[in-house]
Amino acid sequence: MIRVAFDIGGTFTDFVLEDARAHALRFHKVPTTPRDPAQAVLEGLAELLASAGVAAADVTGILHATTVATNAILERKGARTALLTTEGFRDVAIIGRQKRYDTYDMYLAKPVPLVRRRDIFEVAERVLADGSVERPLEEASLSRVLEEIAGGDYESVAVCLLHAYAAPAHERAIGERLLRRCPGVAVSLSSDVSPKFREYERTSTVLANAYIKPIVARYVRRLGGALAEQGVRADLFIMQSNGGLMSPELACETPIRIVESGPAAGVLLCGVIGREEGFERVLTFDMGGTTAKLGAIDGGEPAITPTFEVDQVRYRKGSGLPINVPAVELLEIGAGGGSLAHTDMGLIKVGPESAGADPGPACYRRGGERATVTDANVVLGYINPDYFNGGAMRLDAAAAQRAVAAHIGEPLGLAAGEAAWGIHTIANANMERAMRIVSVERGRDPRRYALVAFGGAGPLHACRLARALGTPTVIVPYGAGVGSAIGMLEANSKLDASLTRVLQLSPGAEPEIEAIYRGLEARVRADLARIAAGAEPRIARFAYLRYAGQGHELRVDLPDFPVGADYAARTVARFEEAYRSKYGYRQPGAAVEAVDWYVVATVPNAAAGAHRAASWRAQSAGGARRGVRKAYFPELGGYVDCAVVERSALAVGETVTGPAIIEEAEATTLLLPRSSASVSRKGHLVITLAPE
Repeated sequence: MIRVAFDIGGTFTDFVLEDARAHALRFHKVPTTPRDPAQAVLEGLAELLASAGVAAADVTGILHATTVATNAILERKGARTALLTTEGFRDVAIIGRQKRYDTYDMYLAKPVPLVRRRDIFEVAERVLADGSVERPLEEASLSRVLEEIAGGDYESVAVCLLHAYAAPAHERAIGERLLRRCPGVAVSLSSDVSPKFREYERTSTVLANAYIKPIVARYVRRLGGALAEQGVRADLFIMQSNGGLMSPELACETPIRIVESGPAAGVLLCGVIGREEGFERVLTFDMGGTTAKLGAIDGGEPAITPTFEVDQVRYRKGSGLPINVPAVELLEIGAGGGSLAHTDMGLIKVGPESAGADPGPACYRRGGERATVTDANVVLGYINPDYFNGGAMRLDAAAAQRAVAAHIGEPLGLAAGEAAWGIHTIANANMERAMRIVSVERGRDPRRYALVAFGGAGPLHACRLARALGTPTVIVPYGAGVGSAIGMLEANSKLDASLTRVLQLSPGAEPEIEAIYRGLEARVRADLARIAAGAEPRIARFAYLRYAGQGHELRVDLPDFPVGADYAARTVARFEEAYRSKYGYRQPGAAVEAVDWYVVATVPNAAAGAHRAASWRAQSAGGARRGVRKAYFPELGGYVDCAVVERSALAVGETVTGPAIIEEAEATTLLLPRSSASVSRKGHLVITLAPE
């Protein structure tokens, strides 16, 4: 069995080929082609297969994570979309929530809606919260709106009616009429995409789904057709934001589920690496060319959040567009190797704007002139210009020096080395601030965690980030530079379904509980059959509960089926224990109600992790130490002679003492003074940092 996983990032597209016959992994990295992401995939795949001596027809599985959906939202380059909603609720998507994410900012920037107000249409109908119909769907009103939409040159339409989660009949009728009247238009119904209460969040979710649906569908069709032309006959699977794999057909129907696909795969890998090295608590750090993604894992498994935000301002909750789909919990900031540096009132600023893959940093020699984090790391001696991406790209150190000096050094009166160190330090400070949000502000003590660093730039910044946080251990996985692609090889086929049904958990509620979950389970089984036909999934059930009258819910894993006479009472007991654990008290005897109900169906990946250790042992048979080069360490007085080691030359248990630079084709690890790194039995670098 031969599987290929690839992750399209903002700067590079990463590949991993897993050959089960040879128990081997092969890595590859090519620059991303922003104008046509599929181009980099096809070129990189052809190069990878040729270097491995594998025919395209022999590939048995293709796994894919992409930023196509994310970029369409962030750059506001989605399809021309109309929103159809209940009469009187036209401005829900525009107004949003009244809560201010920054109370004292007089010039607060709210999320820019994905549609203009003139593209929002109202239809006469009204459903109440209990699902009863107060006002039937009026035919004349609907016909008038359909004619306006048909003449409006729209590619996609989102339908979000009031309380459609409780009674979707009106939405379904509108969807059928839209498909007949506008056959070329993509249609998204909120009752399908996000059948949950809270109107603004549901509207935002279905609108985002509609906004990216034609973009993702075109991309997936183009990619699938091009892979077939190359001779690849294997099934294509796409990574979801929740850490599971789904079919391309489902991804085209609900593309909102793949918005955080690449970052989710990387966090999945961190959980596996942490368990392999004996750490149940892990901070995850993925730094690529465009962004840095930071997260935390407790108990060995990534946390899944039922909602997340896209396009946040300064990592503030409530500043972005809410998306009501499950996702791996993480924080993404504009800090990557391509992040641009500039001065502002005598201060160095780094990011969030990025040079991306085109033109890229100044040292790429592709027309970029402004200084980036990568340019700074070249000037500091951390990156070998002749061995970047395994020597596939030769960097121009002189161009990096000129860019750093011209844009940072000269305006501030600093030497190039000092200016580069300033860029490096500010980038680290930005990531430290974000990691403290993920850890300290959410009740986690970073001193009790290990930091798993991956991505092309992650290992280069990991030790300084860990030292600033007080984290004593850094783990750099085998294949860290393509970590998200490796993470996909660990992923299971997984689908979830949810709905809102407010139900008081009192004796006698059991039949309704069972009916809710039978319906949800039927949905996920039907969809999962399109991915893993014949496989029996593992079913997990949970719900969000609250005391009656409260406005916020708490997740509670539900008891196993079957539903007995005491099922509601056992569920309440679990909720009260979870409530006491989180808030320190409970309210015995108070009414408890369930609000949102979830089912998650998973088909385990039998091949997960089977070949990583064997592949590392085969590739670590020997190599040459590269010697010494000048690198900048301010704690040692500036530029000093620094040992440079080829990672493949290190045997199990061998230790390297800092300062040192450990190089591999896809990433570089910077080892600080008063730290040491050793190779574990699984091939991972385990770095121990002495406290400052």
